[in-house]
Amino acid sequence: MKNQDHGTLLADCQSEQDHRRIRIDRVGVKGLRHPIEVRDRSFATQSTVATVSLLVDLPHHFKGTHMSRFVEVLNAHGRLIHVKNLFSIVHALQKRLDAEVAHLIMEFPYFLEKRAPATGAEGLVDYQVRFEAAAYRTETDFVMTAVVPVTTLCPCSKAISDRGAHNQRGYVTASIRSSEPIWIEELIEIVESSASSPIYSLLKRPDEKFVTEQAFDHPVFVEDLVRNVAVRLNAHCDVLWYRVEAENMESIHNHAAYALVEKHSGDNGGG
Repeated sequence: MKNQDHGTLLADCQSEQDHRRIRIDRVGVKGLRHPIEVRDRSFATQSTVATVSLLVDLPHHFKGTHMSRFVEVLNAHGRLIHVKNLFSIVHALQKRLDAEVAHLIMEFPYFLEKRAPATGAEGLVDYQVRFEAAAYRTETDFVMTAVVPVTTLCPCSKAISDRGAHNQRGYVTASIRSSEPIWIEELIEIVESSASSPIYSLLKRPDEKFVTEQAFDHPVFVEDLVRNVAVRLNAHCDVLWYRVEAENMESIHNHAAYALVEKHSGDNGGG
């Protein structure tokens, strides 16, 4: 490789032969922060900042990969990121890095404006979202994940207590593959409708009364929570696969309660 300023040859160490004959499954860059715009369900765009991983496989005979090319590929595709143009990035990675397999992972905060249930007061709630796109030669794969905070109220506590029941904030991590693109908002709504109550950022006293009573009327164990989400995902005609994890940050214990349910290929949804 020639230095453009001086015309001298520079060593290309990455392209040197490696004699250990060990293929590397994933190599590239992680933790790259990049401004992006994401389309929402109303076809508007939301500006946010993503933490990006760009990865490819490396044949056993190459010593290394060219890290600068990952960033060049990402920058060449601009800021507007949507499910349909993620694959153009992974295909460009395959071509630019001469790879059979390429992965693009983007994690970013996504904001929804939510109205309080009684007064209608508006406030923003943030959700952590992850896009994972991959290309395996000519085949592609896409997984969308949303981490959704919810309120859960313990059914056992309600059943045995004369005055109230303990509740807590829970976090549901829902990952899906689908035959057609599903909006981030839709996945969030599926999760929130499966809990005792959604989370809000702004609540006046009438709203707090509403949320407290709603949670009391809809108690769920952590097991109920993942099963409720699974039932709704099973009923969705476009969902092919899912993994649903729930973690309740217990208010009367010094540990968290956890459950996971996953639909595997060929499952009928019953486990």
